[in-house]
Amino acid sequence: MQLNFFTSRILVLLPILALAACSSVPLETSSSGKPKPAARSGSAEHPTLPPAGSGRGGYYKDDGPGDVTPEGLLELPDADPRIEPYSKSGNKPYVVFGKQYVPITNDRPFKQTGRGSWYGKKFHGQKTSSGERYDMYKMSAAHPTLPIPSYARVTNVSNGNQVIVRVNDRGPFHSSRVIDLSYTAALKLGYIGHGSADLQVERLLPADIEQILAKKGNVSTSAVAMPVTESTQLAPAAMQPVAFVSNGNASSDAAERPVASGFYLQFGAYSQAANAESIRTRLAQDAGNVLPQLTVEPSNNLYRLYSGPFATRETAAAAAAQVQGTVGVKPFVVQR
Repeated sequence: MQLNFFTSRILVLLPILALAACSSVPLETSSSGKPKPAARSGSAEHPTLPPAGSGRGGYYKDDGPGDVTPEGLLELPDADPRIEPYSKSGNKPYVVFGKQYVPITNDRPFKQTGRGSWYGKKFHGQKTSSGERYDMYKMSAAHPTLPIPSYARVTNVSNGNQVIVRVNDRGPFHSSRVIDLSYTAALKLGYIGHGSADLQVERLLPADIEQILAKKGNVSTSAVAMPVTESTQLAPAAMQPVAFVSNGNASSDAAERPVASGFYLQFGAYSQAANAESIRTRLAQDAGNVLPQLTVEPSNNLYRLYSGPFATRETAAAAAAQVQGTVGVKPFVVQR
């Protein structure tokens, strides 16, 4: 299968297409406008490392640290998890070295433990499989099959250090490696000088991200996308069956039935049931002819607003696009 739909990165000595990671950020500069030099060799923040391309060090011999390293990387916050739509090009099945990889495109849990490495100067500034530019000084990662984009909690098994990274790249394609982290992520995990370490990788599912947002006092990104004014773009539509579930009690027979399997649109997670119910009512009025049953369901001290089920992910995505274009809210597709 051709890989022309995304840039492929292989951290071995064979030259293949290069991939990489997150949105770029300019290096810290001095008052003269020139980049600040890296910290002194052997500092706590930047261990002494052989230069890139030297063939020495625990990393791949044609890769390595940058020439100028920003200060304060250990204080850089982890990636800020958000619920994002999947990349259309970055999640197609592909083949490397005769092995087929099928990226995850549903919401199933994922956890693995294995050897993780890091990648740096060789790929800095190049396109990742998400289309973004790799910035080795951001909190990002490459993984063979995790969705692009998605978020993962990575733990260094030897010291317990833990970070959250944004997965936006493919790789590594090496039998003994399970994930590649950015320079900064590996630095914070404490293995930058070794080149690799035993890591545990755990995907953050939408429900996990919602809990993180709730603890920060936020709601999911789709919740804030609702327009404030009444929508007049749709003619009044016939109301679809709706149900509101609160504290395990249903206000309709439909709510009492088990959740039907299939694909659903999720419009947000709210800390207040009244907010979720208000959005549900408006969606039923403005987009009821597009959406199947709208339901508010409590879970983990949040109230999630769903519409569904849809028979396929494609029909759910088409409905999401229609709702976004008409009402201005951007739901995301989940499989239940």
